[in-house]
Amino acid sequence: MPGLYYEEFDVGATIDHDRRRTVTAADNQRFCDMTMNAQPLHLDAAFAAGTEFGERVVNGLYTMSLAVGLTVPDTTDGTIVANLSYDDVEHPAPTFHGDTLRAETTVLDKRETSDGERGVVRMGVDVYRVDPDAADTLVCSFERTVLALRRD
Repeated sequence: MPGLYYEEFDVGATIDHDRRRTVTAADNQRFCDMTMNAQPLHLDAAFAAGTEFGERVVNGLYTMSLAVGLTVPDTTDGTIVANLSYDDVEHPAPTFHGDTLRAETTVLDKRETSDGERGVVRMGVDVYRVDPDAADTLVCSFERTVLALRRD
């Protein structure tokens, strides 16, 4: 399913993405390996047990990257020229191995480019840890700005 073209983004609209993902220790390990991030809080169970978290914490950049992936089919799959920026990233709560994450996107702003051939769309993305017994917990939020294609 293709993403949205510039004209299809409605400022103020919120998309509750259906795709979810349960984060595994292997996901976290591979991401840390690929990015050469040897932070013991992410990788060393004995070290992490002695922290305020009591266990390993998933790399926050993985959480953010996963969120982008969860949102792409409903927002920009095949309909953007480029991601322009990621801003105002916050991690108000940690993500742990075994957590299932979901995302919501709100269209914050949009404007045509000076040549009128494309559009810039700014979206707010909120990432939640799913809790079937309580309210979901916000684990990451950020703004994503894209250069979107216009319909022919």
